[in-house]
Amino acid sequence: MVTMDEVARHAGVSTTTVSHVLNQTRKVNEDTQLRVEAAVAELGYRRNSVARTLAGGRSHTVGLAISGLANPYFGPLIHTVERRVSEAGFVLILGDTHDEAATELKVIDSLLDRQVDGLIVAPSPGFADAAAARVAESDTPVVFVDRGAPFDCDRVTPENRRTADQLTTHLIEHGHRRIAAIAGLAGLDSTDERLQGYRDAMKRAGLPIDEALILRGDSRTENAERVVGAMLGESDRATGIVAFNNAMTLGAMRAAKSAGLRIPDDLALVSYDDFEWADLFTPGLTCAAQDVAGLGRVAVELLFDRMEGDTSPFAHRVIDTTFHRRDSCGCPVA
Repeated sequence: MVTMDEVARHAGVSTTTVSHVLNQTRKVNEDTQLRVEAAVAELGYRRNSVARTLAGGRSHTVGLAISGLANPYFGPLIHTVERRVSEAGFVLILGDTHDEAATELKVIDSLLDRQVDGLIVAPSPGFADAAAARVAESDTPVVFVDRGAPFDCDRVTPENRRTADQLTTHLIEHGHRRIAAIAGLAGLDSTDERLQGYRDAMKRAGLPIDEALILRGDSRTENAERVVGAMLGESDRATGIVAFNNAMTLGAMRAAKSAGLRIPDDLALVSYDDFEWADLFTPGLTCAAQDVAGLGRVAVELLFDRMEGDTSPFAHRVIDTTFHRRDSCGCPVA
């Protein structure tokens, strides 16, 4: 690897002068600058980013720890974060946590060891017991996205409780009394808040809450298909389902198809989460759409404010959802 000393000898200048040219820390005369730039090009010198970070205090990188592969819902969020970070002149370093605490800790350790200037985290269910201490002891600005944190910090989340209440109430208004809820990963505040919204709606309508109809789909298609399939085999099955993410919605649809049930004639279905192609389903999917890109955009804005020295109280920004009335719930076809 070519060193700065070799560039200096090739250009006939001091190493300090090469450093000033590369880092723009002091103006040098035009002839000297041209000689240094020519030497850099001829020798193929590449600056050491870690050394530059130690010298200048910034790596111009942002870390994102998120379950990108296990949860396709995060795709638009990752895309938005990367674009916003790039527009600001930074590079995004992505670490996939797979929503596993041990993997998440390794990812966060690696990002912090790389001296990232800021960190965005979508915490796993095991975050509090594994990676939380590592993040809390770091001086690196951090923003939590989609899910909450076990300590005071900036965070950006979707509206959960009221939205789940709205979806459940919609099925109640269609006359359903036995309504199942497919819950996401245990240990996440988003899962708890959506379940609370379901309970709110049932209680307000004076309907009993059958714990057997709270199904643990763990945010995965195959899990939701299995638990919904088992429920549909019972004599007192639900007549309506609220699925709390798009992966579990697909699982519920597959289970209904396997059971020979038609949506919405035999089974009404509403979803927390939209699909790009949800209006192409037959029937069309009634759902609450999240502004996933908005989550990413606001998270980057909060993070960059902290990176620039903002010392105001920590913020919790809640991004509203949008209700899309289609016909999987029993509404007339638009």
